[in-house]
Amino acid sequence: MNRSLPTPQATTLADTREWALLHLEEGLTIPHLADHAGVSPRTLTRLWRQETGVSPHQWLLTARINRARELLETTDLQVEQIAMRCGLGSGANMRARFRDTVGNTPTAYRRTFQHQAA
Repeated sequence: MNRSLPTPQATTLADTREWALLHLEEGLTIPHLADHAGVSPRTLTRLWRQETGVSPHQWLLTARINRARELLETTDLQVEQIAMRCGLGSGANMRARFRDTVGNTPTAYRRTFQHQAA
């Protein structure tokens, strides 16, 4: 799985994407992102897809999984704690999303990569 977020083709929503990365633990929704960007939810979704090539939902999921990976590699936080810090809600949700996206469980991922990142 590619860890990187899609490279934006335009910068109209760059500030909102940066803001979202700093607020992943919050319950970010399309209306929240649209309010931050000062556009309607429909316009946000259209611009976001134009600029990143993916939907805001997919972009947020990728960003959250990337943050979870980082925390699994660099901390000893429990999965439940990481889930909350990444905006993935519960440990069960994080495990499911992580497995779907990465193809491995968070625990197995940590065993593989935690000492390599140090």
